[in-house]
Amino acid sequence: MSQEEVAREAIKHALKALKKRHLVEEGAHAPAYIALSRPIISQGSEWKEKAENLELELQQCYKAQSRLSEQLVVEVAESRALKASLQEKETTIADLENELTQTRDECSQLKTDLEENIRALELVMSEHQELKAQLEQLTIKAKNAEAENKMLVDRWMLQKMQDAERLNEANALYEDMIERLKASGLEKLAREQVDGIVRRSEEGAEFFAESTIASVCKHRINAHEGGCASIMFEYNSGKLITGGQDRSIKMWDTSTGSLSHSLFGCLGSVLDLAITHDNRFIIAASSSNNLFVWDVNSGRVRHTLTGHTDKVCAVDVSKVSSRHVVSAAYDRTIKVWDLQKGYCTNTIIFHSNCNALCFSTDGRTICSGHVDGNLRLWDIQTGKLLSEVAAHSLAITSISLSRNGNVILTSGRDNLHNLFDIRSLEVCGTFRANGNRVASNWSRSCMSPDDNYIAAGSADGSIYIWSISKADIVSTLKEHTAPVLCCTWSGLGKPLASADKNGIVCTWT
Repeated sequence: MSQEEVAREAIKHALKALKKRHLVEEGAHAPAYIALSRPIISQGSEWKEKAENLELELQQCYKAQSRLSEQLVVEVAESRALKASLQEKETTIADLENELTQTRDECSQLKTDLEENIRALELVMSEHQELKAQLEQLTIKAKNAEAENKMLVDRWMLQKMQDAERLNEANALYEDMIERLKASGLEKLAREQVDGIVRRSEEGAEFFAESTIASVCKHRINAHEGGCASIMFEYNSGKLITGGQDRSIKMWDTSTGSLSHSLFGCLGSVLDLAITHDNRFIIAASSSNNLFVWDVNSGRVRHTLTGHTDKVCAVDVSKVSSRHVVSAAYDRTIKVWDLQKGYCTNTIIFHSNCNALCFSTDGRTICSGHVDGNLRLWDIQTGKLLSEVAAHSLAITSISLSRNGNVILTSGRDNLHNLFDIRSLEVCGTFRANGNRVASNWSRSCMSPDDNYIAAGSADGSIYIWSISKADIVSTLKEHTAPVLCCTWSGLGKPLASADKNGIVCTWT
């Protein structure tokens, strides 16, 4: 039975009790009403008292009836409130039942999704296991290939060392023969017969002096802010030319260590320098993708050679004609320029960036050193590849041609310095030293003017000098406090100059 029905029954019982009490009271007071309705002759105090008592009882009955009525009203109001609350709770129950149904549906859907995800995860796990197995197999293959490659490299290095030993033996025999011929006064004839060295220039016999082994730092010059990446001497002169990160070209008197001239107008860092044989024009390779040509006498820019699409890192001038220039950039091209016309006459395209290049003595061949470690020779007219050799296991950073034009010196990031016969591209010598580390992709080494020595800077600030004939170090120069980026020898035989990453230039005698 609901609360509303209980309330209704309680109200009915209360009404019945009131009616019954009312009837009882009417029956009890009936004689009094009858007596009062009759004519009363004498109103005594006794009857008056009874009437008052009865009236009092009647008032009490009315009060009791009023209280019951009020209670009835309260109970009816409570019944209505309970009814409204009951309806609200029934509505809430219906809403909760709907939510429960929706939740059950969602749980069912989530359960279905979970089962699908579990199946997908199992599939992914199985694929992962297969891929893991494949990776393990490939790892094993890679390790085997690496071991095989290491073995081949070791064999190759052993072969190179054996070749170098044979070359050293040949050099020793050569030196012994020279010493014997010196005693008989036939040294000059012996050199012509053994080496075929004929030192010539465009105009005739070129000035030549034996190079001295540098040992003392004569001048320490703070040349460029931010570093100095390229230095060179004027031909047959002691005047030093430097180019740096500060976009300037400076010319120095090496006898006094003083600045004699400065050239401006370059739009980027100077990465390499070249000078024509008549010392009239200086060409700078720049990180601004251009080459700049200065007239030394006027100090003005004569040409701005444009055409490369990336930084130009190497430049050289023909030793036969001062009008032809070659340059290499990180756009994988070598360009041939005509200085009289001021534009490019030929472009050579290749797959590996070129870090260094130079002309052959006859001006017909370009020698280039590349990031893949190969030394390549190109025909300047046709742009065709004539020959190539794997010169280094890492990138080539420098190329220098001997004075007689028969030997090329290459330096690489593998910290080796190799000599190659330009005619056969066979190794003539390999030079290394403990502690000698090539500092950058454009670290430049050099040969002495008499082709007897090699100089190369190191990342530890040292400069190592090797004797080509002895295949051994004859001097180690220490003055720089930063990695040495380039070295160059004066054509007069001395001094030797070097430059480092802090822009310090040293001259050595």
